[in-house]
Amino acid sequence: MYPFWEVPFFTSGMVIALIATFHILPCHLATGAFWFIVYVERKAYKEKRPELLEFVKKYTLLILIFCFVIGSLSGVGIWYAATVASPRGISGLIHNYVWGWATEWVFFIIEIASIYVYYYTLGKIDPKSHLMMGWLYAWAAWISMIIITGILAFMLTSGKWVESGGFFDGFFNQTYWPQLLTRTAFMFCIAGVYAAIVASTLTKKKVRKELVRTAGLWGVLGMVAGVVFAYWYLHKLPAHAKELWIDQSLPYLAHLLKIAIIAYAIVMAWFVICCLVKPKLAGPITGIVILFVLFMGIGAGEGFREGVRRPYIIDQYMYGNQIVARDIPAKHIKAEVPIFEKDGFLTHLYFKPDKIDPKNSRDLLKAGELIVHHQCGNCHALDRFGKIRPLSKLLENLAPESPEDIEGFLEALGDYPFMPPFAGNDLDKKAASEYLFSITRR
Repeated sequence: MYPFWEVPFFTSGMVIALIATFHILPCHLATGAFWFIVYVERKAYKEKRPELLEFVKKYTLLILIFCFVIGSLSGVGIWYAATVASPRGISGLIHNYVWGWATEWVFFIIEIASIYVYYYTLGKIDPKSHLMMGWLYAWAAWISMIIITGILAFMLTSGKWVESGGFFDGFFNQTYWPQLLTRTAFMFCIAGVYAAIVASTLTKKKVRKELVRTAGLWGVLGMVAGVVFAYWYLHKLPAHAKELWIDQSLPYLAHLLKIAIIAYAIVMAWFVICCLVKPKLAGPITGIVILFVLFMGIGAGEGFREGVRRPYIIDQYMYGNQIVARDIPAKHIKAEVPIFEKDGFLTHLYFKPDKIDPKNSRDLLKAGELIVHHQCGNCHALDRFGKIRPLSKLLENLAPESPEDIEGFLEALGDYPFMPPFAGNDLDKKAASEYLFSITRR
């Protein structure tokens, strides 16, 4: 374990969620937009309509700035936040998929090089060579998505990896293809929204109307396909994930799914009304509003995906508190809960303040605080006024009259499908319950 990163009020998990939700907009735009750009550029050359190239230049500049400046910063933010919030989780992914990430970075470098060449050579080299550069970017970006989706899908459903430890057994798991096709479809939807906004700023009315409608058609088709693939995705979720939202083990997951569906329905209506029926309504202001709605839908959808993964951060392998959940013989990995139950959690915590001994009554609360921070803090706010599942308020609902009442609750944690079992010996449990009881009295 490493020093714990406590984020008062929101929790470290929410920090990652906010950055990741925003990052999806530039990320999926960067992946989907060039298919539309190349289509328009090819149309301009084939029909000898150079006026369409104004849109190509504007849209490419948007991608260059929004995706490769702001989007790159948010990508770095995800890496930093995830590393300090869950260093063992990131370590587990890197040890299994370092070559997958290395391959993705190769294609990302191709993206960076090709978009700069594409933008700065527009109108300066022959059309065929310029289109080839556009295609190079489009394919490189999508292949990046192909690779990253495998790693993200592995975190949700680890597949046969828990038995074999094999790279592809974890990569091509049961939710891989549904996730890839869902993300591919919605990348066209997001690209369509931005394309409609850029097209609405063009000076020539005829071109503006034509491209807004084309962008709307791309968006509608992307959303329809996305809904179909998303349904397949939900169907392929493992039984324990379905239990969390269908059987209402975690009721808020059903609400997140409803928010996502409503948001996507609003975006669909915008495409149909403002892009296909009356293109003049698809101005920058309405576009910005719809981007906000899309952001809310993405946040709800990603929150749902993260929620149904509980109690794991990596399915069947590592709990959300970074404790290894089971033996992985092929990787020579041992489950840690039995070890901590035998030896104690604090004895295996290398980074801890000196001279904290739970056997000493004066150190009991401090030891309990340390244990609770590590085992509960990634998912629960530890301060009283926290907004993300604050522990003090949750415990108050149990109406504990003594630390022993909370100790009984800790013993039953493994019976909840969305929470990992308490990992520690009786002394750790006593220390944690003393600390948890104390925060209910603040």
